[in-house]
Amino acid sequence: MMTAPVFLVESLDGVAPGATVTLDGPEGRHAVSVRRLQPGEDIVLTDGGGRGASGTVVTTEGKDRLTVEVRECRKEPQPEPRITVVQALPKGDRGELAVETMTETGVDAVVPWSAARCITQWRGERGAKSLAKWRATAREAGKQSRRLRFPEVSEAATTKQVAALLADADFAAVLHEEGALPLATAELPTAGSIVLVVGPEGGVSPEELALFAEAGARPYRLGRSVLRTSTAGTAATALLLGRTGRWA
Repeated sequence: MMTAPVFLVESLDGVAPGATVTLDGPEGRHAVSVRRLQPGEDIVLTDGGGRGASGTVVTTEGKDRLTVEVRECRKEPQPEPRITVVQALPKGDRGELAVETMTETGVDAVVPWSAARCITQWRGERGAKSLAKWRATAREAGKQSRRLRFPEVSEAATTKQVAALLADADFAAVLHEEGALPLATAELPTAGSIVLVVGPEGGVSPEELALFAEAGARPYRLGRSVLRTSTAGTAATALLLGRTGRWA
């Protein structure tokens, strides 16, 4: 049985069971004109920050407006431990693919990283457009996977900024092949933060590895096969969610 579709609203402040909420704008258009929701159908509204309201469509107006009667409200707590993936910028649209699948899997935050060996670099208007695409992808994938708390996609980070992020983590790791320990046997925290670095197609440079090691991040590997940069983060997130009990 399909669960009710999820739509994003700006705020759910003050919303309680029995209240009515109007959904309009692009989300309303998608609900009315694309999903063709009708009165009597179930719907979930979320602010993307962990709050959700389940209800029933009462009326639809025109092509982009509907009214929802709220039946139940809930708030998801911040997950523990929090999982952040630092994703090196891949070629083409593989960045959006990585964000999409990591979001569906359950990652909590994504940090775009301009690694030394990245072929793609975000600069100026192109960088702004690429970041907007990553954030839109996280938003749409969050709705598709029925999440109430969407992952944060930060501004692109430099290597020094990534090192600072790793230094503050309760568990910090860099996916790497040579001389790496298996991530499947690493001792993981049950709370706090986990930060994982996924390098570019050309790999993490020795200088970057050294800087990250100073910040407390050890190299780990997933398995015997070599994954693309666009899929490694998703596989690692799934492993971490399972091993920390978040998928229990």
